[in-house]
Amino acid sequence: MMKPPFIWGVVIGAVVLLIVIFWTGWVMTSTTAEDKGKDMVKEALLENLVPICVEQYLQDPNKVERFAELKEKSSYQRDDYVEEIGWANMPGSESSVRGVADKCAKQIIELEG
Repeated sequence: MMKPPFIWGVVIGAVVLLIVIFWTGWVMTSTTAEDKGKDMVKEALLENLVPICVEQYLQDPNKVERFAELKEKSSYQRDDYVEEIGWANMPGSESSVRGVADKCAKQIIELEG
């Protein structure tokens, strides 16, 4: 005889529990996990490619003049300059990976600045 109130209590409790779990972020949806995964891959890629870009700058025989030109550029133009010079292009590649030039320019300025 006590089964219906017990069952309703379990159902309502389960619904409330699910609402609380999703609302507080204790459960990660597949979309969120996929977005986090993409961000992690992008960050890992940049961590590995930016040092190559900086090394290409360091190997440039005209690095002193080019650094002066880079420093004269505004912060939002520096990534375009790094791409134009070719430091952001990885060996064997025709173009740069998105985001490498910006981080590379910042590291070059910090390195030499």
